[in-house]
Amino acid sequence: MESLNAFAAAFSNFVWGTPMLVLLVGGGIFFTLYSRFMPLRYFKHAVSILSGKYDDQEPTAKGELTHAQALSAALAGTVGLGNIAGVALAITAGGPGAIFWMWITAMLGMFTKFFTCSLGVMYRAKDEEGNIQGGPMYIVTEGLGKNWKPLALLFAFAGLFGTIPSFQANQLTAAFREELLPESWVANPTVFNAIIGVLLMVFVAAVILGGLKRVAYVTSRLVPLMAISYLIMTLLVLMNHLTELPALLASIFTEAFNPMSVTGGLLGVMIIGVSRGVFSNEAGIGTEVMAHGAAKTNEPIREGLVGMLGPMIDTLLICTCTALAILASGLWQQAEGLQGVELTMKVYGQELGLTGQILLAIQILFLSTTTMFTYWYYGQKCFSYLVGAHNSHKYKYFYLAMIMVGCVATLDFVFNLMIGMYALMAIPTMTASLLLAPKVMAAANIYFAKLDKETAAQPKRVNHG
Repeated sequence: MESLNAFAAAFSNFVWGTPMLVLLVGGGIFFTLYSRFMPLRYFKHAVSILSGKYDDQEPTAKGELTHAQALSAALAGTVGLGNIAGVALAITAGGPGAIFWMWITAMLGMFTKFFTCSLGVMYRAKDEEGNIQGGPMYIVTEGLGKNWKPLALLFAFAGLFGTIPSFQANQLTAAFREELLPESWVANPTVFNAIIGVLLMVFVAAVILGGLKRVAYVTSRLVPLMAISYLIMTLLVLMNHLTELPALLASIFTEAFNPMSVTGGLLGVMIIGVSRGVFSNEAGIGTEVMAHGAAKTNEPIREGLVGMLGPMIDTLLICTCTALAILASGLWQQAEGLQGVELTMKVYGQELGLTGQILLAIQILFLSTTTMFTYWYYGQKCFSYLVGAHNSHKYKYFYLAMIMVGCVATLDFVFNLMIGMYALMAIPTMTASLLLAPKVMAAANIYFAKLDKETAAQPKRVNHG
């Protein structure tokens, strides 16, 4: 197992090197400047789309999900253990400064997602069974042409392993085994892990066997509820440290540019922050494009605006709350050997007592399983692209088996494998999006000009004050 861990770590470190940093951050900077911040100027319109205001205007539109369901499905893959365990891993590996680079990744990611999610609707195609499909593999083949198909195949292959549920299963098992249940209940960790694995497999199977619409139905209800309740819990923690918050926030900025903060210096902090930030919000990876590509709309720019909201909710809001709670507790410096979800559980246990640990355990249960639901959809689409839609049903068995693997494997191996494959997925996604960016801007200029014209034509309210 040590050799597997070493291989996974070397693989992850290699693909998350400086070139990947340049591709994701540099690409995000390009999209931000190339769009002239235009999508952000229509933030209010994006919220209106999300509210369902425009759903009835497209009764014959292609797709399966409403705008809100598409975003909920995408957020189910991001608002999860990446926010609870991923942030803890970033802080223990890179210190407070890693959070700054997570923020930068999220802000640039908003513009990246505008382009990638717009392209996800713009370039959809039918599979061999006649169903409309969207995702980076179709953006590549439909937008760039068949000669670029090796890039599409690379995305689909990496997506098979980048979206396995093993990390979520691993961290959920660890949370119950190490922090919540009495030691007497887990006297035999191997047996305990296997039991949790079986229960998880049954629970996830009950949802994914119902297909994408059942996944969207469940996630659209669970994700907002869990996100709001998690924010409330975190605010309760931060209320105990109000006087410390200014210093904590300052440390995030100062440590971000401290070359001695972690092994690897300034570049090391940046890589840790960017990689964990991308793992959290998926901007530029392409997984979110598969969810937004299923939206029921004929207006690609609308879905691009909805997709833009994801990194703001996921990283700028929820990840920041987790980071401040961990930093305020001081446990990240004191509890040597703790990492991931175990550290976060300790934080909430210290700050809110047993009630805090129980509430966080419930959060972890639902957030990790909703992520598993969405990851199944992503993985199945990749599997279907590689071996044909008629074989897609076979993927469920592989996916459920990976839940069991996650429950019994080590965290380092599972996490490094996933995050390494995430990087590989970014190569075709960002390459295609950068090359097709002019197509998005041309469509955006037309859409926003039409919207501005409609807004100007609306009668203005008269204030009779």
